[in-house]
Parts: sequence; C-alpha cells; structure tokens
Amino acid sequence: MNGVSYMIPFVVVGGLLIAISLSLGGHTDPSGGLVIPKDSFWMDVNNIGVIGFTLMVPILSGYIAYAIGDRPALVPGMIGGWIANTGELYDSKAGAGFIGAIVTGFLAGYLVVWIKKVRVPRFAQPIMPIIVIPIVATTALGLFFIYVVGKPISWVFEHLTDWLSGMTGTSAILLGAILGLMIAFDMGGPVNKTAFLFGTGLIATGNQTVMGMCAAAIPVMPLGQGLATLIRKRLYTEQERETGLASLFMGCFGISEGAIPFAAARPAQVIPANMLGGAVAGAIAGVAGVEDAVPHGGPIVAVLGAVSGVPMFFVAVVIGSVVTALVTVALVDLSERRRRGEAVAGVGTAAGPEPALVGVGAGAPGGGLVGQRTVDAAEAVGGSAPSTAAPARPAAPEKAAEPEEAAASAESEVSGDGGPAEGAGGGAGEVLSGYLTRQTVTVELAAGDKESAIREMSELLARTGGVADVDELVACALRREAQGTTGLGEEIAIPHAKTDAVTEPVVGFARSAEGVEWGSPDGTRARLVFMIAVPEAAAGDEHLRILALLSRRLMDAAFRERLLAASDESALLGVLREVG
Repeated sequence: MNGVSYMIPFVVVGGLLIAISLSLGGHTDPSGGLVIPKDSFWMDVNNIGVIGFTLMVPILSGYIAYAIGDRPALVPGMIGGWIANTGELYDSKAGAGFIGAIVTGFLAGYLVVWIKKVRVPRFAQPIMPIIVIPIVATTALGLFFIYVVGKPISWVFEHLTDWLSGMTGTSAILLGAILGLMIAFDMGGPVNKTAFLFGTGLIATGNQTVMGMCAAAIPVMPLGQGLATLIRKRLYTEQERETGLASLFMGCFGISEGAIPFAAARPAQVIPANMLGGAVAGAIAGVAGVEDAVPHGGPIVAVLGAVSGVPMFFVAVVIGSVVTALVTVALVDLSERRRRGEAVAGVGTAAGPEPALVGVGAGAPGGGLVGQRTVDAAEAVGGSAPSTAAPARPAAPEKAAEPEEAAASAESEVSGDGGPAEGAGGGAGEVLSGYLTRQTVTVELAAGDKESAIREMSELLARTGGVADVDELVACALRREAQGTTGLGEEIAIPHAKTDAVTEPVVGFARSAEGVEWGSPDGTRARLVFMIAVPEAAAGDEHLRILALLSRRLMDAAFRERLLAASDESALLGVLREVG
C-alpha cells in the first residue's frame, strides 16, 4: 500500500495530461491512432504526461521496497521497476507492467533485509546502507530480472501472439471475449500488449473488427473501477474515491492505466472483475461487428469518427463497465464481510489474558482479526503473495462508533491496568493483538520537539515492562529518523524501532495539542503520534504488519477526527480498537 499511495499522483497527473492533450490537440490517423502534431503545444503537454506514466511503475516498485527494507531498498526497487517495465532489456515487445513492479518491489525489499543481516566489520558499517547495499541489491535484482524473469515474459508474449493468430477464423464472440480478458488482465503488461498489438497489426490488412473488440474493452477497467467508487462509497477511502473520479475521466480517453491503483491494492477482487467486464465488452463488440480504424480505444475514438457501429460500441463499453463495477463492489464487499466475520470469531474465542503473536504458532488466540487481514494483504499485492505482505487499504465501516460509544465499550472490556479483561471476552479489549493498551496511551504529549517526543513515547512504552533499555530504544528510533522522517503528513507520525532493547512488540499512542515538527512531506505538525518497537527477531513480520495496519487505518479522515475528538484515554482506546 505504500507503493500504491506514492504511485497514485503519477497515474492521475500523467493520465489526465495525456487525456487533455489528446482531446484538445489530437486527431485520428489510420496509420498512427490519435495523433498530435509533433511541434505543437499539445505535444509538449502529452510528453509531460508520458513522463508521469513512465515513472509510475518504478515509483510503485521503489516504495514497496522502501516499506520493507527502508531507504537502502529504494534505489534497487525503483531501478528494478524500470527494468520490469522496459521490455527491450529482455527482448520483449512489452514490459511486465505493474505486476512486474510488485514483484521487483518485494524482491528488492526482502533482498535488502537479507543483506542487512550479513555481519560486516565495524569500519564498513557506515557505508553499507549508502553504497554497498544499494549497489549489490540493484545489480543482483536487475540481472535476475533480465536473465531469469524477463525471458519467460518474452516467451509468453510470442506464443500468445501465435495462438491469437490461429483464432482469427473462430467465432467473433469467442475471440472478442478472449481479447477482452487479455486487455483487462494487466493493463499495459505483456498480456494486454499482446492483444492490443495483435489488433493493431490486423488494421493494415483491412480487418478492423479485431481492433474494434480491443477498443471496446480498453476503457472498461478505468470506467468500471471509477463507477464502483460512486456506487458504494463506503467501501473506499477518500483518496480512492478521488482517484475513481480521475479514473472515469481517463477511461473516456482509453487510458486503461487509470485502474492500476485499484488493481494493485486489491488484485484478487479487481482483476477478475476487470476481466469479466472486458470479456463482456469485447464479446458484444465482436457480435455487433464494431470496427476501429486506429490503434486506440475508448469513447474518444468513437467521438472522433474512427469507429464504425458507434451505437453498439457504446453499448459494449457501458455494459462492460457496469459489469466490472458491480462485480468489483460485490467481491470487495464479500471480502470485507468475511474479514469482519472472522474478526468476530477470533475475538469470541480469545481464551486468556496474554496476547498472542499473530503468525507465531498455529491457532494463536485472539488472532482472528489480524490473521484475516494478513490473508487480505496477500490478495492485495499479488494474489499468492506470502502472508507477510503489506495489507490492502480497508473499506470504511458502515457506521463508525462515536467516541462516547467506543469509550463505553472500552471501559466494559478493558481492565484498569490496560490489559485484556479476564474471561472469554477478554480478547475484545485488545488493540493490535494486545500490543497497544491503556498503559501505552496518553491524551497529552508534553514534548515540543521530535527527540523529546520520541523519548517521552519510549518511556510510555516502558510502562509495559517490555522495554529493557529506554536509552537504546530512543537511540534506535532516532537513527531511523536520520534515514528519513517517519512523519506521514495529515498530522501523523509513526516513529518505529527494531531493536533488542525491547523484549516483545509494543505500540504506544500519544496526542499532541500543539503538534510536533516532524519533517512531514506536507509540512503539517504531528498531532497523532504512534510509536512501534519490536525485537530484531520480529522485525520482518510483526513490525511490518503493525505498521501496515496502522497506516491503512489512518488513511481514513473520519478515524483521525475521532482520535482528535476523544476526551480521555478510555475514549482514545475505544477509537483505537477500530485498528484491529
């Protein structure tokens, strides 16, 4: 989700600039699709948009890697993403697209984590994160992708083209459905490009119906995902709804990449819905004999006169988009209901006052909520990703608890010292598997600067008895800040430390009335401060899971407002229980 968040502005800016330049400065040309005069003002605007799209995939890969391996993983992640998206480097006519970026992001991140564990002489330690780790990880990942991963992608591209060539005499409805499935699968990746270039190549032979099938399927993904954010707003965050509006606009101009942020965040729900809608649109266009004379898709080509059979073209696009939107909403809603149901089951079976480490041992009591979110995480980043993957952005609850209600609930379910209440329902008072308790929550952070705030937070965590050395915890957290601020913006900071100065994972929260200057990207002072500390042994599992759960919940503006409005520690803890 870190990668998706940083990628979204590049998708929106690049896509909208390309769409504007095409609509105001473009015209249809049978040999080149929608063409903008080379020396015109609108070509310059288009080129700027293309740069945004070019950077989109490396940014996604780089910030996935950064979330896993910190700053040393940023360069190998970005360069790996660029390689994944540049098919010429491994003899492919199309790059691996956003799916390749997800792969390189995870590979780079965990490769850096592994290299960090290698013991080196003390004199070499200062240059490891700046020189040695980025160079080794970038070289290893780049060569691995070019020689090991890239060759199969090229092979798939070639054989898919041959397979499609053998289908040109088959039923139009079947060919249209297959092309729609391929167009919608990876939105710019090798499968998508195979179908698109297949249709493009047939235009010159006089067979324009194949491109007509592709043109109808191309806008279905962004239009369908944008429509889904309007149909069921509660399933999406505010940022996703804004991206949905931009996606609708891009869809009108045949820019399928507008749907990539949704597919990267929830691939298990979004990609099947995209493919179904694309197949429906392609099949309808095939049956109706829609033709497209230019290698481009979307309503824009019909408006500019490149499509024959315009009414059925729009019927295909509308029906395909509606199918994608409805299936997306159904699958996302089903996923959320399943997650909430298993969360209730997990809470109901909690059998003791000791919080269990989720993912450590089978049948960990009280682990249902985070365990299911980990399953959702695997779906969110690539379908079969391991359970330690960063979770998907959650759907907003149908009706969030008011602070007073949450406080009352917390009072009844949490014991006076902050531990889980005794009895079968004890697990209900836990936040983040019991790592955040009333002992580690305070309404007022007294510190006025970052260093003082981190020390105050460390002393707050020490109340649990899980901190063996407060000074070392402070030093470790400050070293992390020196690598890059943990201020996220939106008045949020999440300092964190991976150190054996703590004996078990622990999380604290404090609220600052005046705010603390944290170097946040948006310039806001941190008023909501969470601190995470985990032992080195848990750094690759619990640390990432806790950080991801907090980050995705804090994307909800209403949740942040409830934290700021809570009157005391009990009310705060009640609101924080929404995290999981």
